[in-house]
Amino acid sequence: MVGLKPTDIPPTATVKFLGAGMAACIADLCTFPLDTAKVRLQIQGESKPTKSVKTIHYKGVFGTITTMVRTEGPTSLYNGLVAGLQRQMSFASIRIGLYDSVKQFYTSTGSENAGVLTRLLAGCTTGAMAVTCAQPTDVVKVRFQAHVRLTDGTKKYNGTVDAYKTIAKEEGVRGLWKGTLPNITRNAIVNCGEMVTYDLLKEMLLKYHLMTDTFPCHFIAAFGAGFCATVVASPIDVVKTRYMNSTHGQYRNAFNCMLTMVILEGPTAFYKGFMPSFLRLGSWNVVMFVTYEQLKRAVMLAQQP
Repeated sequence: MVGLKPTDIPPTATVKFLGAGMAACIADLCTFPLDTAKVRLQIQGESKPTKSVKTIHYKGVFGTITTMVRTEGPTSLYNGLVAGLQRQMSFASIRIGLYDSVKQFYTSTGSENAGVLTRLLAGCTTGAMAVTCAQPTDVVKVRFQAHVRLTDGTKKYNGTVDAYKTIAKEEGVRGLWKGTLPNITRNAIVNCGEMVTYDLLKEMLLKYHLMTDTFPCHFIAAFGAGFCATVVASPIDVVKTRYMNSTHGQYRNAFNCMLTMVILEGPTAFYKGFMPSFLRLGSWNVVMFVTYEQLKRAVMLAQQP
């Protein structure tokens, strides 16, 4: 079978914490262009074009990527990557790496397996905790991804550090925490969709002896987790992206952003960028979970005598 076999010693909380962050960074490196395309499609149509800025219309996932490469260069697909990696090291380490520990904390004493409600509660908890710590990195990442810079244009920010400083200077420290509430809601739902679905699918495949605890099992469970997470989280994800990328005073709050979208663009606006979201989350989950499982096993195998 492909990959390392499960070790006799289960991975420690520290191994899970660091392994989740590293695996998430690897997944981001592989799927970042899809994430950038998703952001561009999500913010499309939110503001009227001005004479000073040329309006670019994006069509579909690969059409968006092609247009960005043609008008802004290939490197535009990785705008905000540094902030994205910073986000994953702090964000994924908490929401994924601490999931099992929090699940055990919520599980009743004497129970062998956690129930669905316990898993959902653990997913919501670690998702909310992760956003609280990593929100500024998410804001900067979205700003870089959303910024349209033509080949002969000027940069909005001179690097990631400058972006943090500029946002804090122009919008106050609260600007770095913009969209925290919708982001907490979004990531609590995404984390439940990803972690609980992966947890349950993997457990079912192993329980009924449909597969062994190897790469194919991890792949199928991760793919299912990505699809479920995309379906339930897409509306909140669009609102989060719009609100984070908005200019000061454009929306009163996240709820006002949501109402504006419904009034001006209709309910279908909540699923703008669904295909890149699914391609990104599906592929991201596959890369992340498969890498995560192998990293945990490699570290624990190295520690065995």
